[in-house]
Formats: sequence, C-alpha cells, structure tokens
Amino acid sequence: MSRIAPKPLHEYPFYIRFFLRRQRRVYGAVLAPSWLWGRLPAAFLGLLGLLGVFNRRSYPVDSRLRSLVSIRIAQLNGCHFCVDLNAYNFLQAQGDEERAAQVAEWRESDAFDRRERAALDWAEQVTEDCAGTGPEQIEGLREHFSDDEITALTAWVGFQNMSAKFNAALGAEEHGFCDAGKSGKTD
Repeated sequence: MSRIAPKPLHEYPFYIRFFLRRQRRVYGAVLAPSWLWGRLPAAFLGLLGLLGVFNRRSYPVDSRLRSLVSIRIAQLNGCHFCVDLNAYNFLQAQGDEERAAQVAEWRESDAFDRRERAALDWAEQVTEDCAGTGPEQIEGLREHFSDDEITALTAWVGFQNMSAKFNAALGAEEHGFCDAGKSGKTD
C-alpha cells in the first residue's frame, strides 16, 4: 500500500474515474501512481498529455532506449514501481531480459552498445549531478545523437526523475509486471 491511501473512487472527478476504470481493465488493477496523481486532477491530465507526446512514434528517442534509460533512473531513485514498469516496457519494445537485468552494471557489461552507454551515462549524470553537466558531456552525446535527440533524451530523463521521485517518496508499490531489471544496486 502506498503511504497515502487512495480516496474512494467516487471522490475522484469523473474524467479521472474514467481513466482509473480503463486502467483496471487493461492491467487488472489501478496502478498505485494513478491513485496518487488522481488526487491532483489537473496535474494528472498534464502528466498524461506529456506521456502522450513522449509516446508518439515521431518522438526523437525510440521507446526501447527510453525504457532502458528509465530502468536506470528508477534504480537510482529507488522507485521499485518504476523499475517494474520500465523493465516491462523495455521487453515490450523488443528489449531483452539479459540487458534489462544488467542495467545497474551497464559500465561493466558487454550487453550495451556505445549509443546505449552514452544515453545511460547521460541519464546517470543528470539524475545524480545535473548542475555538474557541461559542454563536454553534450559533445560526447553528439557522437551518437542529434541536438534534437539530446534535447528529447534530456526531457525524458527529467520526466522520469520527477515520476520516480514522486512514486518512491509516496511508496507507490510495484504491480508485478516484470522481474527483469530488479537485480543490481538501487544506489
């Protein structure tokens, strides 16, 4: 149970109830973060809108790489719900369990290519010391990403940090989507 219990369903606005019922049909239950975000209806709608932008096929960073980066951000923030969901999303986007399970040890693993390593390094850097980033890190990213892709990757990293910190702080429990990605340290 999250640290803040859900309100009774009838206390959520009708448009949030619609979303929560749909989520119950899709996942078999309302996911813990949705109960929490549902307490802030306007913010929740904004969050869903932003997710819609990120999930468009035209988004400059593909869903597989976004999910891989998201697993690491979730590990760094101690968000077990996010690790669970993002490992599942990674596998759905044609990722493999071996890589999902090795995300925490990506620096020592042979499972990741140079582009993935650059994205994971950037995600760690922005998550752990955002103020310490500089032009040299951007130049390193330009070996693998266009400026639009760097901007899109950074937007995704920022969004995932906000989401993981929110979920971890309020104790949003995992749903049981996936066991991959749970191994390794959660710094």
